[in-house]
Amino acid sequence: MTNNITLLVAATLAMVLLTFLVGGRLLYTRVTEMRLKRIHPQAVATSSKMAAKLENVQTADNFRNLFEVPVLFYALVAVSLAVQHTPAWLAYGAWLFVLLRVAHSIIHCGYNRVVHRLVAFLGSFLVIVCLWVTFYLSLLGRTA
Repeated sequence: MTNNITLLVAATLAMVLLTFLVGGRLLYTRVTEMRLKRIHPQAVATSSKMAAKLENVQTADNFRNLFEVPVLFYALVAVSLAVQHTPAWLAYGAWLFVLLRVAHSIIHCGYNRVVHRLVAFLGSFLVIVCLWVTFYLSLLGRTA
């Protein structure tokens, strides 16, 4: 396995780990709040009921976010591995994306300052857009 592939797979595993950590935090905060407020699980069976009864919904929002834009990251890694095109810039860009998503999750699940969260989100979004466009163009150059 080349160094670039190793870096790409490691970045992917880091994103998966982030998702697991936020999911674990979600479980912990939700169960804790429901126990403290004596809320029966059936009382929060839908997202609208949950939003009405629970105060701490930001971790749930972040968990959902990890299945939105990051899907484009997972797809890019999968495609790059499938076509065996894994340049160094892609591996480093993947890590930049992961670091920005980690920052986004820390802000979102922590102090939740919207402007700070937006900077992390926009940064990660621009990185993934640039990675996809550059990847596509580099594939065109490779096949020409």
